[in-house]
Amino acid sequence: MSNQANKILPATEYIRDDNGEFYLSGLQCKNCNSIFIGKRSTCAKCFSSNSLMEIKLGNTGKLYSYSIVHRSFPGVDVPYISAIVDLDGGGTIKGNLIGIDANPDNIKFDMQLKLIFQDALGRKDKDGNSYVSYFFEPI
Repeated sequence: MSNQANKILPATEYIRDDNGEFYLSGLQCKNCNSIFIGKRSTCAKCFSSNSLMEIKLGNTGKLYSYSIVHRSFPGVDVPYISAIVDLDGGGTIKGNLIGIDANPDNIKFDMQLKLIFQDALGRKDKDGNSYVSYFFEPI
């Protein structure tokens, strides 16, 4: 990686803590405790305005659903596993499941997963900087 700050893919909010470790950030409603990913000013559940506070989301969760993708855009390696994960502590997020063969016999609903941040599969921006992205892998 270059000496410049890592580029972040804009799919969701992730932040670096004081130790340089990445984590996912979400919003929680102070009125109904619903958790959301992404910018907003109104709770989609109870419709209260300006009641959302930023929280650090969990880094483990359970597989809720998945799809094995066999056809994609040119340059994207297939097959890959697109997963929806219910995070421990609240929040649901989509990401790729790595570290496991893309075979339904290997993938179980409710399997325990951990959130990891790493180089975005070797992809680089026009200046040659690596992207950092998040993925899930089995615990």
